[in-house]
Amino acid sequence: RLVESGGGSVQAGGSLSLSCAASGRIFTSYFMAWFRQPPGEAREFVAAINGKGQNTRYRGSVQGRFTISRDNAKAMVYLQMNSLKSEDTAVYYCAAAPIRAVFTFALPDMENDYNSWGQGTQVTVSS
Repeated sequence: RLVESGGGSVQAGGSLSLSCAASGRIFTSYFMAWFRQPPGEAREFVAAINGKGQNTRYRGSVQGRFTISRDNAKAMVYLQMNSLKSEDTAVYYCAAAPIRAVFTFALPDMENDYNSWGQGTQVTVSS
């Protein structure tokens, strides 16, 4: 089970931090990721992190502004979002994917690769 928190409203240029609490699984056995769904659009990949937190992958438009991290002792994953833009407005979802060898060289960025999802948290950036 995944539960997100930390969404809200902020002005452009501001920052927000999202958290996701995981339960009922061996946390380190999963890739963790954040996806988002902008209004009227399909859900899209934002960032992913491997089981040990050593490797990350980002959507190009958030590279350098967003940071994904995880605390395996607490079974938590985070998304620090800085320099927010109006186009970052979306419902943000936490997701988990079982670690598989096929993803040794590239973290998964497709929805179908992830089999557990949170309920989502709204992030609204006003310009």
